Amino acid sequence: MTIHIIKLCVGVDSVEHLMELRKNNPRYRTLDYHYHITRFKPKKAEEILDGGSIYWVIKGFILARQRIIGFEDVQTDQGVKCMIKMDKKVHLTESQPRRAFQGWRYFEENAAPKDVSEKSEVAEMPMELKNDLKTLGLL
Repeated sequence: MTIHIIKLCVGVDSVEHLMELRKNNPRYRTLDYHYHITRFKPKKAEEILDGGSIYWVIKGFILARQRIIGFEDVQTDQGVKCMIKMDKKVHLTESQPRRAFQGWRYFEENAAPKDVSEKSEVAEMPMELKNDLKTLGLL
């Protein structure tokens, strides 16, 4: 069974901001993946690698995901950490409210929001409008 990870996207204001940061980061220019460094490798790594994604919580809402393609131990100044390797493609998702939490959490397949087509009218709306409509139960 596929399991996902959910993570706060700290310091990011929107999906567009996330994509801009990734595009302009020189660390990613020579790599064919994006990555995030975390303290511990997930114990359920095999289930995550079976089609799992990292779902990004931006300003209190799940708004995007990236497919996880691997895990790698990396040496840092603070010791060995886990690199979560992700596909470079950022998929927009249906907006889903989420309270703040520390670190990352496992996220079951049945709780994950559906992807939104990049060409849909909803995808074109500003994030604040989408969140307001979602809060009102209109999306």
